[in-house]
Amino acid sequence: MKATEARLNAALDRPPADIRLYLLYGPDEAVAQAFVARLSRGMGDGAERIDLDGATLRNDAARLADEAASLSLFGGTRFVRVSAAGEESLGAVESLLEADRTGNPVIMLAPTAKATGKLVKMALDSDRALAFACYPPGARDAAAIVAQLARDAGLRLTPPAVQRIIRGSDGDRSVMMREVEKLALYLDAAADRPVDADEGALEAIGAEIAEGEIGEIVLTATAGDVAGLVESLRRMQGPDASPIPILRALGRRMVTLAEMRGAIDAGEGVEQVMKRHRVFWREEAATAAALRRWTLPALVAAQQAVRRVEREVIAAGPAGRVVADMFLMRLARSVR
Repeated sequence: MKATEARLNAALDRPPADIRLYLLYGPDEAVAQAFVARLSRGMGDGAERIDLDGATLRNDAARLADEAASLSLFGGTRFVRVSAAGEESLGAVESLLEADRTGNPVIMLAPTAKATGKLVKMALDSDRALAFACYPPGARDAAAIVAQLARDAGLRLTPPAVQRIIRGSDGDRSVMMREVEKLALYLDAAADRPVDADEGALEAIGAEIAEGEIGEIVLTATAGDVAGLVESLRRMQGPDASPIPILRALGRRMVTLAEMRGAIDAGEGVEQVMKRHRVFWREEAATAAALRRWTLPALVAAQQAVRRVEREVIAAGPAGRVVADMFLMRLARSVR
């Protein structure tokens, strides 16, 4: 069945016995991992997690149904997480959905699966599965997503508060979810007892990485300013602040620098290029420094590295912040 976000959240919070599979498809792995964490909480403290991947299921299609039917070694709750799944998992999913008995829910992350593919179609056609598309929201969709997350959590957000969460999350749905959850906990809000929330409440819990802080981190990293980067990272709000918005902002910065560097290589002057790209005056010095130090091939390679590190950060869970910080430091040193 196709799941709305509200339906999926409700099912993950209290897993129903009739749903065997939660299929999360699409490229936004950050939000998919946030849903995995939500299911883990819904299964209760001490829930045992069994980890499989698409390659394993390709070689052993019966493994998934077997794990879904197995009892926990310690007698507690149990669920199965499948990562990096794709069409090679079709046989395993078919066996799971057709099995006589299962007792452990399966949550499957399929970042490369297409909405028109056989895997997604099988999940959509089954009343024993919930399928949800994980795509980064566009600017137009982000406000609606935050507002819906807030309503589900019992929050009535003011428009400025909605926009502040969007800016702080850089469009990352998993960060939006976490900040809304923290705000609801702080205000003791719930769906049956809604509470008004404004920017003051967000400030009280430090619920975002400020947009300026993200920009400063990106500027210092790409300019090779190691000391400035260390200071910017130190000022980053909250020990659990997500590094994903920083990495995505860094990726966009690399794209812009590559366009500018290409124009310079074609004979255009640095000042002329920066003026045409409307570089903010406070960023001119850092941008000029970056353009002097980066070559076009290096910028292309850096874009690929940023995407790779984002996946590593997501896979690292709570240690993702350390992975991102180390990458940013290596990047700044390599520029110098």
